[in-house]
Amino acid sequence: MIELLHDLSDWVVGFASSDWAVLALAVTAFTESIFFPVPPDPLLLVISLARPHLALWFALLVTVSSVAGAIVGHWLGGLVGRPLLNRLFSDRVIAAAEGWLTKYGVWATLLAAFTPIPYKVFAITAGVLALDRRRFVIASLVGRGLRFVAIGVLVMAFGEDIEEFISGNFGIVTATQRRSVRPP
Repeated sequence: MIELLHDLSDWVVGFASSDWAVLALAVTAFTESIFFPVPPDPLLLVISLARPHLALWFALLVTVSSVAGAIVGHWLGGLVGRPLLNRLFSDRVIAAAEGWLTKYGVWATLLAAFTPIPYKVFAITAGVLALDRRRFVIASLVGRGLRFVAIGVLVMAFGEDIEEFISGNFGIVTATQRRSVRPP
């Protein structure tokens, strides 16, 4: 499974040198917030390294696209609910997200938006639990904004060195390593 994710990530990053790079970046960010397994970070990084003067603009594009996808995920969670969660994610992952959202609400959303925790699970679960959409969007904008703008700033400050760091820590950065996720 991990190898498949790496291959899929390589395929996504392959768009970086195409004429469709910016569109691929926005679509990846949007769909990753609902169902796509590859985060937009690797593509954001490669595109930003190619044009570091636009790194912050790309980061803002990813933030807005990701939050737009999360809004759709929240809406789908409210509309379709548990069957959608059960189809896309394991019971363990769903229970963890429900536990965090029930206990911490908007703070859990902020944490999931900023970290490599599977944000899409929180977006859909927030809809299932009818978490206030406005608060959800604000927390998502803050969390996702901090995450992606940090990449833009790091690219502008450190250039190629940041690519080496992220590539060397791909499993941690993209949460593709197996780890225990338990609800609080």
